[in-house]
Amino acid sequence: MTGAEEPEEMIVTPWKVSGDVDYNRLIERFGTRPLIRGLLDRLGRHAGHLHLQLRRGIFFSHRDLDWWLDMYEAGQPVGLYTGRGPSGPVHLGHLLPWFFTKYLQDAFGAELYFQMTDDEKFLIHPDLSLDDTVGYTYENALDLIACGLDPEKTHIISDVNNIGHLYKLALRVAKRVTYSTIKAVFGLTDSDNIGIIWFPAIQAVPCFIQSAREGRNVAVLIPAAIDQDPYWRMTRDIAEKLGYYKPAQMHAKFLPGLGRGGKMSASMPETAIFTIDPPEAAAKKVMSAFTGGRPTVREQQELGGDPSICTIYAYYYYLFEEDDAKLAKLERDCRSGAIICGECKARLAEIIKRFLADFQRKREKARDLLDQFLLK
Repeated sequence: MTGAEEPEEMIVTPWKVSGDVDYNRLIERFGTRPLIRGLLDRLGRHAGHLHLQLRRGIFFSHRDLDWWLDMYEAGQPVGLYTGRGPSGPVHLGHLLPWFFTKYLQDAFGAELYFQMTDDEKFLIHPDLSLDDTVGYTYENALDLIACGLDPEKTHIISDVNNIGHLYKLALRVAKRVTYSTIKAVFGLTDSDNIGIIWFPAIQAVPCFIQSAREGRNVAVLIPAAIDQDPYWRMTRDIAEKLGYYKPAQMHAKFLPGLGRGGKMSASMPETAIFTIDPPEAAAKKVMSAFTGGRPTVREQQELGGDPSICTIYAYYYYLFEEDDAKLAKLERDCRSGAIICGECKARLAEIIKRFLADFQRKREKARDLLDQFLLK
């Protein structure tokens, strides 16, 4: 960025993320708390190890995680809830919190209710039909299953097809939330359709559905990207009025796209790696990615690069280099000029090709398992 350029305004809402995201500012704006060492130690103790996304601060913020852990340690039932807005194919940014959710499910033996908001995506995308979004629900579910979640403890909800399971609870939520609250929390205007005004009541339901089905209060934790936080602020305000616990939350950062700035987004497919991309096509995207390198090989070797702005380094950091010592060496080699961008890209391209080939095999096998995961 040159001195004449202004940083792009940060926008973080459930429907749009753009600009230079300042996560410390988001903690202040949303009123959350940073994940401190003591909480990480407790998670690591129960899991047997500390997940990469915890060690590297990818999950960085929370609400009431300490209380959720207290409940688990006291022998009380705990659950998990996260989801996906099915408006197209899944990309690596979507997988990030799903892999972490599997870690939590394995560590705590928790039931997971996974909501596919095919109703919301129909309401907010003028170019998508209801058949489109419901179709994406079942295609996206294959990606979730390929992450290795437990079929005995995972319940995938299609809002459209499972509305009978949701509607009574959604009505109870809706009766407690005013229109003025929805307008203020979500920034809705008079031109928004009435469906999207009602929808937050539907998204609140999986916070309470396990409690309702089991006839006992269950402490629920939501691991998700921080752009979804407004839904849970609204839900927490009315939970106890309905006789349920407030949901706890853990907030993740966004996986960058392969272009300069911004999160990975399906709206810019050339900068996103989708799970259904042919591995060779994904490798070409990697080889065209924005890096923190110098304009020439000579300058790179003499002056070094800047991994803090490099999308290639980000992919090692977020997903593809488990070994912290190897990651630290990669950073040093970049800054010293010991490695050039072409080498780093080529290595990541091969890693992603292997990852996609393996993931796509699991995804195809998931077609035979899908019924085991759908909400009964």
